[in-house]
Amino acid sequence: MAMEDTNLYQQRDKCIEEAMNSKYKYSFCHSRVNGNPDNMDCRVKHDNDIQSGFEAMIKREEGFSLVELLITMVVFVLILTATSNTFIDLLKDFKKQSALSETNIEGAVGLETLKRDIASAGYGLPWNVTGVASWAVLANYNEATANTYNDGSPASALPTPANTTRAPRAIVSGNNSGVDFSGVAVVGESSDYLVIKAVNVATNVTSQKWTHLKAGNAKTEWTPLCENVNRDTSCNTDNTVRVIVSNPGGTNTNQRALVVNAVGVFFAQYDNPAGSTSTFAPAAGSTDVYVLYGVSPDTNLRMPFNRADYYIQRPASISPTCAPNTGVLYKGVVSHTNGTIPSVNNHPILDCVADMQVVFRRDTGTDGIIDTASEDISTLDAATIRDQIKEVRVYILAHEGQRDTGYTYSSSEFGPGSTLIRVGDPSLDGVSVGRTFDLVGNLNYRWKIYTLVIKMENLK
Repeated sequence: MAMEDTNLYQQRDKCIEEAMNSKYKYSFCHSRVNGNPDNMDCRVKHDNDIQSGFEAMIKREEGFSLVELLITMVVFVLILTATSNTFIDLLKDFKKQSALSETNIEGAVGLETLKRDIASAGYGLPWNVTGVASWAVLANYNEATANTYNDGSPASALPTPANTTRAPRAIVSGNNSGVDFSGVAVVGESSDYLVIKAVNVATNVTSQKWTHLKAGNAKTEWTPLCENVNRDTSCNTDNTVRVIVSNPGGTNTNQRALVVNAVGVFFAQYDNPAGSTSTFAPAAGSTDVYVLYGVSPDTNLRMPFNRADYYIQRPASISPTCAPNTGVLYKGVVSHTNGTIPSVNNHPILDCVADMQVVFRRDTGTDGIIDTASEDISTLDAATIRDQIKEVRVYILAHEGQRDTGYTYSSSEFGPGSTLIRVGDPSLDGVSVGRTFDLVGNLNYRWKIYTLVIKMENLK
């Protein structure tokens, strides 16, 4: 019996030393065993407690129960779902902001082109013809095949006298003559069509250059050489570019007069054959200085200027982010080859455009004070346009980004619930200009009015 007790004590001591749970190390039984080594009941109970603890630890080491795994999976799925929803919201916001940024960048670049062209209206444009009173004497002075905005042949019905070849008007517009995308059509209201006439509104490099022409066919050479009229985009010499010559003059009858040769031809190649512009130069011994403008790099001229038309059109292929009631604002350059606007000359300026309204601020008293605003200047001739038009305002209705179901357009002018938006100004120089446009059916777009204000710099 003594041997068995000794073994039991040894097992007990070993178990106590290895036990991980502190409640077994300092239990009541342990203190009693130390004080009463013959109490077998306490030792047996203590050993059973240790065994139960070991079995519980062994079960824990075997892994998680099925219920615990299911709970963990449910929690994980809930976290994943919440994270996914957050990611989707962030992605939607990113796409929306990307579309808005793209629209803003596109608008800044494209509309700057429009502003530049309007400010250039009249640049290099002849007012008179050297030595003659009638523009009809010009050989091959044609313009666009559609005569609505023409001054050259075939001339337009307005201004009077009708259908008569005349001095080119620097800027012309077709009031309410374009497309109409308004949700509710109003008779007589639509977008405007804008025409700008100047040497430098074409997109070729030749039209951006000029030089002086003196007696003896002497031309001023610029430095760097690439700035010269007869240099192409690669700075190579090209003496076949088409040019016109203008005599600045000094009186109303000969000021900015287009120089023509003996048979009424108003253009020449720069120097092909050599000396080809000599008949356009000032007479021998003259101290006059004429201005030679580049117009076209390779085509005989229909008109002594370039012409850019701005209009809205919905192409067959348009950005999928554009509203169904919008199109593209284009810049179309009339070709000297045939008087049309070929697709290669059709340049997109701004996407998702619903309307464009053009307004002219005029000084009708020619006293330097703007006194009225007009939307229709079709009856004004070239001289009146030069004298009276001081400022042009263009109102463009377009939307930013793509359709956003979480956004609904609200009018600050016409009140909550209204589907109307004003493209223009209700009181400009005392008159209401532009139109109201109905956005019904397309309220989930962020509509914006671009207002361009351009001072006329080249009319006079």
